[in-house]
Amino acid sequence: MPSDHDAYKPAEIAALIETAGVAKAALPLHRMATLAMLAGAFIGFGAAFWCIAMAGADPGFGPHRVLGGAVFALGLILVVVGGAELFTGNALMVMAAVDRKITLAALLRNWGIVYAGNLVGAIGLALAFGLSGMLDGPMGAVAAKAATVKASLPPLEAFVRGALCNALVCLAVWLSFAARTATDKILGVLWPVTAFVALGLEHSVANMFLFPAGLWAGSEAAAAGVLGNLLWVSLGNVVGGAGGVALAYRFAYGAMRG
Repeated sequence: MPSDHDAYKPAEIAALIETAGVAKAALPLHRMATLAMLAGAFIGFGAAFWCIAMAGADPGFGPHRVLGGAVFALGLILVVVGGAELFTGNALMVMAAVDRKITLAALLRNWGIVYAGNLVGAIGLALAFGLSGMLDGPMGAVAAKAATVKASLPPLEAFVRGALCNALVCLAVWLSFAARTATDKILGVLWPVTAFVALGLEHSVANMFLFPAGLWAGSEAAAAGVLGNLLWVSLGNVVGGAGGVALAYRFAYGAMRG
């Protein structure tokens, strides 16, 4: 028989995620915004950690990219274990919306407030690193190069990389719901996040940190490229997370809970 130490099964995870989606949609504005700003900063810390890990390394292919992904996972670990509202992870709320446990308006309210809060938190952290002087050295050079490259991505590439990225992010969140301990949550988050970073995929909230950090450090990324990247990556994140993971699991396991 299952024990309290066994991981939750997929159908149980689906039910837990729907319940969480209902709770997220019902959060008061001040709490939702605060948790969203924290998540933006948390992901920013992960991105800053990535910049340090990549400083001086060849940004091409190799084991260092896996290391960069592993340290970047700090951001989602802080969100999942510490508790915060992250736009990309909240794509899973679509499960609750499809089952009519929350309204479309409530879903879009959450996404809009959380996206704005993530942006404020990420930019605020980037400014703090700039004022600290840490972006004046190798860390800033990595952020500047990343910002320049990201801003030059064609729309289709940015969109597809965003979709693939958030499929992995939402799978990381899904695995964290299978866990019964903080250690299990961390291990569940670690590998999907490591994979998306090592593969060079695009995460909108990470980019909310890397663009201002990179621009502070001297990136020549144009405003149009920055805004275009955030637009197409964000749309890709929604499609990959809401469609590729949330709806797939809803249709796989929804009827079994009925």
